[in-house]
Amino acid sequence: MTLEILYSDALSPVRHGFFTRKGGASSGVFRGLNCGQGSSDQSDIVAINRDRVAKAMNAGGTGLTTVYQVHSADVVTVTSDSDLSGAKADGLVTATPGVTLGVLTADCQPVLFADPENGVIGAAHAGWRGALDGVIEATVDAMVALGAKREAINAAIGPTISQRAYEVGPEFLDRFLQEDPDYARFFTDGDGDKAQFDLPSFGLFCLNKAGVGTAEWIGHCTYSDPDRFYSFRRSTHQGEADYGRLISAIGL
Repeated sequence: MTLEILYSDALSPVRHGFFTRKGGASSGVFRGLNCGQGSSDQSDIVAINRDRVAKAMNAGGTGLTTVYQVHSADVVTVTSDSDLSGAKADGLVTATPGVTLGVLTADCQPVLFADPENGVIGAAHAGWRGALDGVIEATVDAMVALGAKREAINAAIGPTISQRAYEVGPEFLDRFLQEDPDYARFFTDGDGDKAQFDLPSFGLFCLNKAGVGTAEWIGHCTYSDPDRFYSFRRSTHQGEADYGRLISAIGL
């Protein structure tokens, strides 16, 4: 099966892609293009999937550069196509031609960044915790440190969980309101004391706060489209033992 790759006009002409689960070699609950080395899927199958992505991205050298994601605001600067899979971080930036950056998600936001004028790119894994702690702003800061200009940076959020599928408890809402009472605008009322959180809108807010020139969400709810996307929350609700990870990549 052919890989399905979603693109953002905002990032054109920079080489990038938000990959769906279609076209992979995994089976069972991982059916499709599971690129999560931390999943319980067969490691050789995950390697096949990642190789397919690397070839689709025309990634040279060691292929995709990813890190061990920990829901932090930490960002690493990549200066070669060496293996950084053991490095703990949630953002990556580079100004090195030939490097392809990747982030893994399964409801969290994959955010890709590009300043084509100055030859700097970035990628971030931004779930609610990382976004609240500042991983998006930290990724932009790291790009600027490499020579990017804030107003020249274009950013796109890929498939992520939408507000209608993201029910949270009062303690979740309180954590955001303690940070800034104005964050209430990213929540709507749910059942009982529950609320519905708008993660992509919060991501766009963070991007605008960081001063990027263009920011967009390309749409697509991971929870609501099981044929195309993995979803941690959907897998949990269905009682599945594990879940696949989507990959999003960008390269110079």
